[in-house]
Amino acid sequence: MDLKKIIDHTTLKSSTSINDIKLLCNEAVELGFGAVCVSPYFVADCARFLEDKDVKIATVIGYPLGYSCIPAKVEEIKRAMDEGVDELDIVININAIKSANWNYVKHDIETTTRAAHMRGKLVKIIIEKELCTMEEVEHIINICNDVEPNFVKTSTGNNGYVTKPEDIKFIRSLLKPTIKIKASSGISSLNQITELVEAGANRIGTSSAKKIFS
Repeated sequence: MDLKKIIDHTTLKSSTSINDIKLLCNEAVELGFGAVCVSPYFVADCARFLEDKDVKIATVIGYPLGYSCIPAKVEEIKRAMDEGVDELDIVININAIKSANWNYVKHDIETTTRAAHMRGKLVKIIIEKELCTMEEVEHIINICNDVEPNFVKTSTGNNGYVTKPEDIKFIRSLLKPTIKIKASSGISSLNQITELVEAGANRIGTSSAKKIFS
């Protein structure tokens, strides 16, 4: 496996500038990464910088806390698709999970996934595993098994957590084989990437990709 092809080369800092985005895109092309992951504000710029390049554009929806109302998330998705996005990393509503409002959680995942799939875009549902109990993760995965997004993603990376192979193995044990896993949060070495892939991760999100592969 070419590990570079499963990398989402990521920058989501609030201090990110257009020059940072141009550099990110150039690095993705030069180093052969599969995708860049940026804020919705920069999707159109990435589409311009990566025109005719073999690098996908991903953005985040409901980022970073996930508690935007469902219609707001759908509008974010529509705008990002209009501006050239290929993949949507969607944060689910942790407030609803902690309130055990599973009907809302399913509606959130179902509605946003459908909005993207209707136009053939790839969906990664971000579950914030480190904020959830094992029982809550099981509930979330059962919903994802019904809705069938393309990926379940471990985390936004905003909680200081380092994703472990055990996290991937646990999610993989519950998830349909047809749904893939994106590992993210605290991934800063080639050894980590290798271990996560061996545990069952299909995609890696990291802001340290240049350092790892240069």
